[in-house]
Formats: sequence, structure tokens, C-alpha cells
Amino acid sequence: MSSLRRTAFAALAAATLLTATACGPGDDGGKAAPPPASASATGGSGGRLHLPTSLPSGLLDGLPKSWDELRKWKFEDWDNWASKHVFNNPVVKDLWNPDRMNGAQPQQPAPVTPPPADSGVTDPEPAPVQAVAVPRPYTRYAASGKVFSTAPGGGTGQCSATVVADPAHPGKSNLVWTAGHCVHEGKGGDWFKNIIFVPAYNSSGAASGGRKASLAQVAPLGQWWADKVITSPQWTAEGGHSGNSASQYDFAVLKVHNPDGGSKSLEETVGTAVPVWFDAPREQLTISAWGYPAVKPFDGRELNRCDGGKPVRLSFDPKRPSMLTIGCTMTAGSSGGGWFATMPDGRQALVSNTSIGTLEHTSLSGPYLESVAKQALDYLAKK
Repeated sequence: MSSLRRTAFAALAAATLLTATACGPGDDGGKAAPPPASASATGGSGGRLHLPTSLPSGLLDGLPKSWDELRKWKFEDWDNWASKHVFNNPVVKDLWNPDRMNGAQPQQPAPVTPPPADSGVTDPEPAPVQAVAVPRPYTRYAASGKVFSTAPGGGTGQCSATVVADPAHPGKSNLVWTAGHCVHEGKGGDWFKNIIFVPAYNSSGAASGGRKASLAQVAPLGQWWADKVITSPQWTAEGGHSGNSASQYDFAVLKVHNPDGGSKSLEETVGTAVPVWFDAPREQLTISAWGYPAVKPFDGRELNRCDGGKPVRLSFDPKRPSMLTIGCTMTAGSSGGGWFATMPDGRQALVSNTSIGTLEHTSLSGPYLESVAKQALDYLAKK
């Protein structure tokens, strides 16, 4: 049995105290982010989706009769399911000040049972890759930012996120990509509330080292309130507080607006949006994961990256697309952060997001984004 199978895994954000932070694309040497993308990218020859033929008991209303049927969902099917799982987001005005943002502390993840042997779709764990600080100012990588929220049962939290291209509104995206567990509690749970996105959080470093900073300093490009949120039906039906088969669909998309008004979209405000590369060929990927880790030796105020190289595979359910895994020492606080790779045309694209990691902080894993993820993005773009 591989070392990866022997290692305990945990989600990098908790149900009441989310623990991930903003991420953004970049290339070697900390150069500026790529130019705005006009639409989500598709293509590649990645692994095909293989879903279980039966559903677990106790699922929420509106789900398909089988997971395989989910692959064939159209807009109307997603709309029917979403109407039964309404995201209510009464954002409290002036709730998110710098102190409250900083007080959204991470909770140590709980261990889970390692995945069983799975016919060769879980590889040995990669070597750890040391996280490195991203050069300031972060407004150069403004597709990256933090998501803040309040939990249904109380408590506040933070997650990472990325501005992604909107296929229905090229050049004017208001869409943000993060992890499913950053917006919904999972099985038997509810949506988080007061969800906002802060691009280029603490760009200047004014809040670094425990210093007091103004709202304008920690949120130089404003706060963007989430109006609509979609995650995978698998996450709402099966998700939990630690890694399991639902982690293989642990992604979410937010549609946001600027409560202060103005005609500019999020993409126009930050200057970029990253295309999502669905069905990306695994063998061609070289991945860099970005995030704001918040557990020591990190404090959640600094944007970090791990250039993890070629991903290996992790699977809790061999009938679902194996997750991508890279070596990385980022801690809790990196959930939802973007994973980036270079497309054949030279653009940087999002290919996954941080979902779970080892308790030893040696590696991270994220979902492989294929047809279900593309459907979710397309649905919210058209909604």
C-alpha cells in the first residue's frame, strides 16, 4: 500500500470556521497575471467521468436517479435542483471589517480513514514542496482573493478563491471559483451566509505582522457580495468535515456584485479573469497552487504558492474522477485556492482548487474538473 494511502487526509476548512484563502494565477518569477480571458476553456483528453450507478440513501430532493444521469443534465435540470436548494445570502452591511476578517480563524482539520486500495488510481504521495511567498503587490494577481462567510451555527471563516472567466459574458465576469466546503456544510447541512469575495486581500502588506489596517488597505479592490452560489449535488448529498468521496466533487462557483454600485464588473475591476480548463489532460499538467494558509507557520495574511509540478492521483471512489495531488506545505487556510496550469495556447488556466491535504502538511489534493463542473459553471453564467 502506498504512503499516500497510509496518510490521514483532512479537509482544509471546517464547517463553522472555514480555513482557506484567496489564490491567484501567476507564472514563474512572480510575474503579473495573464491578460483577461474571454471565456472558459474546454478541451483535452483527460479521464472520462465514471459515476456510481446508484445513489446513497437520504439524498436531497431534485437529484437524478443515478450519478451517471447527472452527466447529461441541462440548464433546466440544474435550475430545478437549485430551486430546491436555495442559497439565501442576507449579507449584513458593514459586517466584514478588518478585525472580523482577521478573526476568522482556521480550525485544525480532523483525520479521516485513508482511502482503500482502488485498482491503481491512487499513486504514491509526492515529495513535499515548500510554499513560497508571492511578491507584492497582490493587485498584480488580482484574480486571487479571499472568501469570508458566517456559518449557520455561528462562527466566521475564510477561504481562497479565484475570479474565473464567464462564458456567457466575455470580458465582464462576476464569477468566482472556490471549494464546495467553503460555501455549504455538506450532507445534512446548509449554506453558509454573508459570503463575500475580497480580491487581492492585503495586497500592500499593511495588515501583515499583526498590524492594524484599514478596510481600504485589506480590500483595495472592494468587497464583492455573493448573490448566487452553486456547488455539486455530490457535495450537498455526501460532503463532510473531512476528506471522502465527495471531495472528488468539492468545488463551487459564486456570482457576485459590488454593493457600492458602479457599472464595472468584477473582471473589469480587477483587470483579469482566469479561464477554466475542463477535462485537462493530466499528463500535460504542471500545477502551481495558490492560497493564504492560516495555520502556523502561516497567519492567513500572506499569499503563498506551491509549484507542485506534475500531479499524481488520489481516489476515494474509483468510479469517480481521481483527484489531483501535488506536494505542498500550505496549511489549513488554503481551501478553495486556485490550481493553475498552462494551456496549449500559452494562457494560464484554472484546473482545480484546494480541497483536502495531509495532516502533516506534505501534500494537497483537488478535484479533477470535468463535465459536472462545467455544467455548474455554465448554469450560473446563464442564470
